[in-house]
Amino acid sequence: MSDTPMLSRRRFLVGSAAATGGLMISFHIPFIGSAQAQDAVTPEVNAWVVIRPDDTVAIRIVRSEMGQGTLTGLAQLVAEELECDWARVTTEYPTPGQSLARNRVWGNFSTGGSHGIRESQDYVRKGGATARMMLLQAAANEWKVPVAECRVADGVITHAAGHRTTFGKVASAAAKLTPPAAVTLKDPKDWKLVGKRLARLDTVAKTTGAQIYGIDLKLPGMLNAAIKACPVFGGKVKSFNAAAIEKRPGIKKVVQVGDNAVAVIADTWWRAKSALEALPIEWDNGPNGSASSASIAQFLKAGLDANDAVVGNSNGDAPAAIAKAARKVEAVYSFPYQAHATMETMNATAKWTPERCEVWAPTQNGEAALATAAQAAGLPPSKCEVYKQLLGGGFGRRGAHDWVRQAVEIAKQMPGTPIKLIWTREEDMTHGRYHPITQCKMSAGLDEKGNVTALHMRISGQSILATVAPENIKNGKDPVVFQGLNAPGPEASIGYSFPNLLIDHSMRNPHVPAGFWRGVNLNQNTIYLESFIDELAHATKQDPLAFRRKLMADHPKPLAVLNAAAERGGWGQPAPKGVFRGLAQTMGFGSYVAACVEISIGDDGVLKIHRIVAATDPGHAVNPQQIEAQVEGSFVFGLSAALYGECTVKDGRIEQQNFNTYEVMRMAGMPKVETILMPSGGFWGGVGEPTIAVAAPAVLNAIFAATGKRIRDLPLKNHDLKKA
Repeated sequence: MSDTPMLSRRRFLVGSAAATGGLMISFHIPFIGSAQAQDAVTPEVNAWVVIRPDDTVAIRIVRSEMGQGTLTGLAQLVAEELECDWARVTTEYPTPGQSLARNRVWGNFSTGGSHGIRESQDYVRKGGATARMMLLQAAANEWKVPVAECRVADGVITHAAGHRTTFGKVASAAAKLTPPAAVTLKDPKDWKLVGKRLARLDTVAKTTGAQIYGIDLKLPGMLNAAIKACPVFGGKVKSFNAAAIEKRPGIKKVVQVGDNAVAVIADTWWRAKSALEALPIEWDNGPNGSASSASIAQFLKAGLDANDAVVGNSNGDAPAAIAKAARKVEAVYSFPYQAHATMETMNATAKWTPERCEVWAPTQNGEAALATAAQAAGLPPSKCEVYKQLLGGGFGRRGAHDWVRQAVEIAKQMPGTPIKLIWTREEDMTHGRYHPITQCKMSAGLDEKGNVTALHMRISGQSILATVAPENIKNGKDPVVFQGLNAPGPEASIGYSFPNLLIDHSMRNPHVPAGFWRGVNLNQNTIYLESFIDELAHATKQDPLAFRRKLMADHPKPLAVLNAAAERGGWGQPAPKGVFRGLAQTMGFGSYVAACVEISIGDDGVLKIHRIVAATDPGHAVNPQQIEAQVEGSFVFGLSAALYGECTVKDGRIEQQNFNTYEVMRMAGMPKVETILMPSGGFWGGVGEPTIAVAAPAVLNAIFAATGKRIRDLPLKNHDLKKA
């Protein structure tokens, strides 16, 4: 999703060149990381599969690879049905312009919400199966035998009469055939590649340094640009003195970008950046120049008891049940702004002429990038193109394309010249689309036996969709707010049963823009719910695991995952001296996850996280090794957020500008992570984001066990963890 206007399917088609039905045409396809299309035209079997005469199989991937392994996983799914030789598999990125010209034959280019594999698995597998049937038919036609008598394995087609050929030899003939109207996909029990721990296809290029990221791109005649926007969101450029720097060596031009930014174009990026730092700029901070973290907190606090709340999930009458309960427990939690802090800062290269606009960008959504480029260029999409480069981290930030718009607007001021825009780290940190800031009041009613009779969860805070896609807010409700808190369903449900339940949201949108951030609202919602469940267990003197088990009796899949993590983590068994445990579970992005952590706290209040046991049920597991890596990476991300992640506001602007004030997890502090992968089949869940959500609450619950202190706001760096 993007905060730039998305082109609808209809607008894409109307604005495009004549679309084809296109499974059997040939065209130029850029390889991953390359800036230009290939020199030779290669015939394709279908939109997903290109097979060359040497039996090399190029599988087309439209989802973005940003370290999560989607590239390899999707290739596995296609290759599984294709029955090709995995050792000969390579990958290619089609462009959104090519997809547009072919009636969007490749479908959705967006990569986020852990959708990369689970949303496209069906049609990419059908692409592989269709190509296999066409190759088999081509061989059968050549041999004049029934196709049903032909067999295929590892890219070799055989027939009982002694015939033998390879994919490369029949690919051209196959490409001329009409695709079958329907294909049958393999039963999971027959999978040979899917479910296997195959090495990633992008590892070698990354380890040798051959891999090209967007920030590495070089084009003939390319210039470089650095940019500075008004430090206060909503502010504008008042004036700037270009004469003060324009005679410096290498400086080509000083330009205003939109109404809120100034850029310097130079022969090298360092010269552009250095000149920009010396450029006198006067800002009009607008109405938000006095905003602060304190004023934003007060704004959100008012929503905790406001009447203007939208219901996300409910049953029974929670307020009435709480009012008459034998005992009431209440707590207020909060969650701060957090930056994406991708290793590769925002960047894009653009070349504009009155006839055509081309953009090279590390984007999470090629179609959204194309829509943004076309709008900024003032050209129809059919006259624009986006060449996707590998991403040096995305985490949701590269689904918004403000940086692509800037690159095109800069390039328009020097027509015909490719210009690479690179944001400084400071620009990247202070002009993000931040993890939304929220507060939450948790209220529960208990009976005389300590059973929960009602739960009311009031969230006050930002709506991501209000920033990135306000048209998707219906009747004041942003459904993304309620991730992990919904009634049982395929995406993210609460996982507990309460006799009376009310979960509602009072929308409060400060001026700092919110955006999708790895794990999104599941992160804070799981902290709120799992920490409060832990509070209720201790308030009623019940074991936190036993307490959860009672509430999860009607939810067998998440309960199985929780039990697995608890058992492996040693719950109920004596821990090493000075070590304490905490639990958390959730359902997010279609998967069930749980964690059991072990921590200790020294006499000086220093927290040490020793061990995390994480269990996950994603339904189907495409590549177990990648899933384990993603779970481990999720805890790096989640623990970074819990320990250090906080963006504060002063004078309307974000205070943290670099990693010296926005810390991340370091190797020395990272605990051992043990992953329990328990795919139960029958559904496709996500992997890249769900386990982030259980990192913080599991640690917070362990801290309470160790100290008796209940931490209700993050990051932990702001708290004294010495034992009470």
